[in-house]
Amino acid sequence: MIILSVESSCDETAVALVEDGRKVLTDQIFSQVNLHKIYGGVVPEIASRSHTEVISILAERAIQEAGISRGDIDAVAVTYAPGLIGALLVGVNFAKSVAMSLNVPLIPVHHIRGHIAANYLAFPELEPPFLALAVSGGNSMIVDVRGYTDMSIVGATRDDAAGECFDKTARVLGLGYPGGKPIDDLSQGGDDTKYKLPLAHVDDNPYDMSFSGLKTAVINLAHQAQQKGEELDKPSLAASFCKAVSDSLVPRTIQAAKDLGHTKVVVAGGVAANSRIRRDFEAACAKEGLALYFPPLKLCGDNGAMIGAQGYYEFLAGNTTTMDLNAYANMTI
Repeated sequence: MIILSVESSCDETAVALVEDGRKVLTDQIFSQVNLHKIYGGVVPEIASRSHTEVISILAERAIQEAGISRGDIDAVAVTYAPGLIGALLVGVNFAKSVAMSLNVPLIPVHHIRGHIAANYLAFPELEPPFLALAVSGGNSMIVDVRGYTDMSIVGATRDDAAGECFDKTARVLGLGYPGGKPIDDLSQGGDDTKYKLPLAHVDDNPYDMSFSGLKTAVINLAHQAQQKGEELDKPSLAASFCKAVSDSLVPRTIQAAKDLGHTKVVVAGGVAANSRIRRDFEAACAKEGLALYFPPLKLCGDNGAMIGAQGYYEFLAGNTTTMDLNAYANMTI
């Protein structure tokens, strides 16, 4: 089964062709980073306009690169939630028009389910059940994945997402947008014990997280150094920040996996590309005897292939929709 899949939830436009949920025939991605970096973050109106300009071009390119015809497409999958509402609507309306013109099923896919499914593309042997950590610019959550379409949130951030904190910290350090990779690169030469940064604890749910205090602490350190005329050790602050984020994510995820009886841990989303987090997860899972799955770096960020992967399993579960499909800025997994 070949699925044409569309992703446009934020600042990447992506159209992919995926076979049987596991094989990527092609994944065409247009990044809008250069359009948004001068503003220090994503501008929703610019994002929506850019999606509109390139989405049909990417679809045509995907079909040509995969060496198939339109008649070979068996279904269309699309991210319909969560995300920037204008950006989502571009993808949803394009997907509806393609599904209608080809007379094939339309499959709605939750963006975070797609991030988790990126691991199916990298690891053909991976099957539920497992414990997943999904961390990106807009989301940070621990998910109990009991089946391909049967999952529930057991822990999440109460405020800022981890990826958002990376971007805000990068801005304070003068690294620009997006902040994930620049902070990771800068941290390699730093002392992660130099700056003591806070770790939040949520009393009523040990799996829940909070990152707003961490973000504020970094901002205050930078401002105080500037006001006092002191030199800020940026590599060490970046290293200390990465350690603090990892110390919030890794122990909670490992504990949740043990408490729920899972033997496999899956990490997904843009923040999963951070080298400190990957290294700490490898050490923790090795210590606890848990199998660990990280997507390759190219599948950590937003892409169309992950939507096609999850779309296949949504289709098998009977989760197709009609032409009145709408987009939603927020929706539980």
